[in-house]
Amino acid sequence: MLRIDRLLVCSWVLLLAAVAVPLPALASGSSAAPGGSQPAYSDDEVVKAANDFFKNGAADLGKVLGKVLKEKGQPVAIIRGEEAGGAIGVGLRYGHGDLIYKGGAGRKIYWQGPSIGFDVGGNAVKVFALVYDLPTAERLFRRFPGIEGSLYFVGGFGVNYVQGDKTVIAPVRFGVGWRQGIAISYMHFSPTKRINPF
Repeated sequence: MLRIDRLLVCSWVLLLAAVAVPLPALASGSSAAPGGSQPAYSDDEVVKAANDFFKNGAADLGKVLGKVLKEKGQPVAIIRGEEAGGAIGVGLRYGHGDLIYKGGAGRKIYWQGPSIGFDVGGNAVKVFALVYDLPTAERLFRRFPGIEGSLYFVGGFGVNYVQGDKTVIAPVRFGVGWRQGIAISYMHFSPTKRINPF
């Protein structure tokens, strides 16, 4: 038991050190395209792209997207991909997908990250993320802290916000498995696959 307690303490210290930068407050309201240089997806384009991706026209998806669009406005890019992870207090997640600006070609991206907290279970999900204030794809390749406990969940679809500087990402997840709880975590994006979640 003592060994497990020490492992949890060490994990907490590592994760808190990794996200030592204070979590930025997630400003509410619309986020316009950065500097007006990136065209934004319209609400209808976002809903159509999400429905095509999930192959599901459920009203629940519309409710989740509607919440994000109302709070954050129109995104300058979207991410479409898949993710798998699990946790028993300390967890990991790994994902891959495509970052797509409006009118632009997709770019392959990967993400990974640890979590720690009151979080239990495992899942394999499809991820459709709305991206705000991201001037270039290169600015994506860093850590984006978030609080998993801020999850908004309706009918199998869930969304939470992660943020780094002014860039906000709202991943909408839907898939199989069971994972619930409140955890401190981050998504670390990279241009190539990484095993190290830190």
